Amino acid sequence: MSDRATAEPSTIVRAVFFGSGSFAVPILDALVALPGIRVEAVVSVPDRPVGRKAIPTPTPVTVRARDLGLPLLQPMRVRKPQAVDALAAVAPDLVVLADYGQLIPRVLLDLPPRGFLNLHPSALPRWRGAAPIAATILAGDIESAVTLMVVTDEMDAGPIVAVEALYVRADDTAVTLEERASAAAARLLVRALPEWLAGRLVARPQPAEGVTFTRPLRREDGLLDPERPAAELERQVRAYQPWPGSYIQSARTGEVRLIVSKAHVAESEPGDVAGRFVTTPDRRLALVTADDRLVLDVAQRAGGREMSSAELLRGWPGLTR
Repeated sequence: MSDRATAEPSTIVRAVFFGSGSFAVPILDALVALPGIRVEAVVSVPDRPVGRKAIPTPTPVTVRARDLGLPLLQPMRVRKPQAVDALAAVAPDLVVLADYGQLIPRVLLDLPPRGFLNLHPSALPRWRGAAPIAATILAGDIESAVTLMVVTDEMDAGPIVAVEALYVRADDTAVTLEERASAAAARLLVRALPEWLAGRLVARPQPAEGVTFTRPLRREDGLLDPERPAAELERQVRAYQPWPGSYIQSARTGEVRLIVSKAHVAESEPGDVAGRFVTTPDRRLALVTADDRLVLDVAQRAGGREMSSAELLRGWPGLTR
């Protein structure tokens, strides 16, 4: 497929949407609402077991597709022959992808004559890969973007069709930044897709400079390491919501994980030693880090309820001894 949509759209453009997570839901809604577009099918991952009872749970995109009455495909692996045949039978003119979770094989990339496009929540080529929103917050970026790009064999490396700027707030969590990125992506699709289909937008190669990558997050990434600066740990608390979360586990907490959901940085005091818990002058619990203090505004014992650090300190006084 070329880096330009080749012709003025016909009366109806037959589209397929690939997506799984919450980020993709407003984008699906925007695609469905675009004049001249008919969504012929939605592709999402299979329902997955959730919770201690392993209850099969559909993705947010699956739920929305069912609400909209759209045909739904949930292949275990989209590269399997059965999945490829099912999509080929749909014969889409266009495919739009957002937050899907699987690599797309070349046989499917070549299928739609009007393009296989992806909406990615970063200012590509910065933060390619699986966790761009968390990476943006972790790095302390104050500017980001949503990028509409052509999907290629290399992850998030395809030519850029259009971009919408997105600014990162000092108090953004992964949840709040994803919500705003999702809304921006929907606006970008509405603005850019008609121009792309009319052949008035040309995709440009990504620059070779500034390429950075992210990887899928793991549960152990959530450990708050007191040997790191407090500002980094505060960004981690915001970046890893809701998963994998951030926690402290030390000799003081024993086998119990202390889960931190909100924190701020305060200056260190004489005698502070990295890794110790201290009480602040206003009776809050803080973790001494490599440079300053990380004040735990909201925390909980694993399995317990969230509470203020002052309340937690009253119920767990041994932490600071």
